[in-house]
Amino acid sequence: MLDQTRNDYQSAQSNPKVASYAPLEMKQASDAMAKANAAAANNDSTEEIDKLAYLAKQKIALTQEVAKQKSAEADVAKSGTERDKMRLDQRTREADQSRTAANIARGDAAYAQQQTRDAQARNANLEAQLAELSAKKTERGMVITLGDVLFATDQARLNPEGQRTVQKLAQVLTQNPQRTVLIEGFTDSTGSSAHNQALSERRADSVQLGLLEQGIARNRIAIHGYGEAHPVAGNESTADRQLNRRVEIVLSEDDGKIRPR
Repeated sequence: MLDQTRNDYQSAQSNPKVASYAPLEMKQASDAMAKANAAAANNDSTEEIDKLAYLAKQKIALTQEVAKQKSAEADVAKSGTERDKMRLDQRTREADQSRTAANIARGDAAYAQQQTRDAQARNANLEAQLAELSAKKTERGMVITLGDVLFATDQARLNPEGQRTVQKLAQVLTQNPQRTVLIEGFTDSTGSSAHNQALSERRADSVQLGLLEQGIARNRIAIHGYGEAHPVAGNESTADRQLNRRVEIVLSEDDGKIRPR
């Protein structure tokens, strides 16, 4: 499709009537051709390149039709004897232009619909992945909690189940490259504040390292250790203390920004 469109574009460029009678339409065709060439240079998908090439092809066809019509109108002004015939030809060309314009409009609409469907599919896939990670929606964004059971006791090393969770999160980030994460570590109040702070930081580091090993860029990952601050339960019982020993991963929206705690 792109090769055909380039041939059509060269033909329009070499047509002297185009420069005389359809410069505006040729400018629009040139812009559309540039977008198709840019998509090819960027190694976009074949489908995307074909769509842009198709739109450019239609605009080139419209340019040729306008040049043909206006040239014919000039000839009509010079030849009164052929006026009636040329008027009939003009109406035919106008109908052809209307069909071409309608084809362009349909192409634009189809492209927009495909973009919408693609976005809906990505959102549906993201929702399914986040549901599998038991993510919860908060004012700061979607939050994924890694409980104490996903780490070795009083250690920062992720156990196999924790590593699988991090792998799933890496898949989410790979498929949504505009999003970032903030990893926050927390502990219970058992032990010294210094020990708890260091442990919370090491656990956040461990999750970050897991994402880096899965190919996620460092500039998409922020970390923070809070120690025993911000408990989600009391610290009187074993069960409550276990809830407080956690790592929370906040997933940004599409703008990549995360509200601070």
